[in-house]
Amino acid sequence: MAGHAAPRCLWSAGTARFVVCGTQALVPLDGGLRRRHEGHMTPSIDIESLRERLLRGDRAALARAITLAESKRPDHRALAAQLIDSVLPHTGTAIRVGITGVPGVGKSTTIDALGSNLTASGQKVAVLAVDPSSSRTGGSILGDKTRMARLAHDPNAFIRPSPSSGTLGGVAAKTRETMLLCEAAGFDVILVETVGVGQSETAVADLTDFFLVLMLPGAGDELQGIKKGILELADMIAVNKADAGEAEQRANAAASEYRAALHILTPASATWTPPVVTISGFHNLRLDALWAKIVDHRGKLTATGEIQARRRAQDVKWMWALVDELLHQRLVGSPEVRHRTAEAEAAVARGETSPAAGAASIAALIGL
Repeated sequence: MAGHAAPRCLWSAGTARFVVCGTQALVPLDGGLRRRHEGHMTPSIDIESLRERLLRGDRAALARAITLAESKRPDHRALAAQLIDSVLPHTGTAIRVGITGVPGVGKSTTIDALGSNLTASGQKVAVLAVDPSSSRTGGSILGDKTRMARLAHDPNAFIRPSPSSGTLGGVAAKTRETMLLCEAAGFDVILVETVGVGQSETAVADLTDFFLVLMLPGAGDELQGIKKGILELADMIAVNKADAGEAEQRANAAASEYRAALHILTPASATWTPPVVTISGFHNLRLDALWAKIVDHRGKLTATGEIQARRRAQDVKWMWALVDELLHQRLVGSPEVRHRTAEAEAAVARGETSPAAGAASIAALIGL
């Protein structure tokens, strides 16, 4: 159309790269244009504008800020740190709740019902995930999102998948940054779900103020739970799927077992004895009572200063998790280092080098 510039598209042949200008001949890329296409020249990010939009609760700004925080690019990481530091005075007021349970216990269904109850009462709810399998598989939060049908379409709710790569500590540290950005955007409740099983429970307990463990009725004796260490982390145990009839009877029996198990453990706080309740996430039964206990816990531990002390200790763990992640990125970020690391791995696998010598050679690659 007359008066409009012809659209450009990038075209390459071998090592030569060109821009096609409408029906004109191929024009070789100059240095500046080449760098823009190759991603070395990106649009500048106005951190002050992003901060203002974030503090107004702009969801697009929140998503952009989280993407920035999760980026592996050093310039993006520096900008994210600057942004997070600038909004820290506006964080810390949300109730942070970690939720875990074995696959099939009904985490997503319970979170959907609980979150919907909270948004209906006028609160803003963010649901985040810590999934240690995400570094290999991309995580499973998309499946969880489909099971959180109400929250996924609720304007007062925000669901964010687990960061898709890094060590478990790095994934948790980035989830913590996401949590702070959500608080800055005005969210009142942060629900952090463990998607995987195993070490992620400890990671989520170190992110949150309150750790809720969901159990199934008749899922084994209480000693098995103690072996896994889950009960030692719990601020409350909720036996899910306590529907009417026989299911409720089984849930009540399981709840009695877990109360007996908790009775022989020393509570983490002298102010709080972890209760055991029965709920039904599917039928939205007794979730209001469950939330009332979470609010009661916050009130009691805030009064004694334990919430603030826990958060300061979590900040120190966050710092060291980020140090570990930076070292990990140094190892995987350079093609040359990756190549030499692979050589060291192969030498150990062939029995030519001891694991200690292999570790020393890899550490030397990043100046350790």
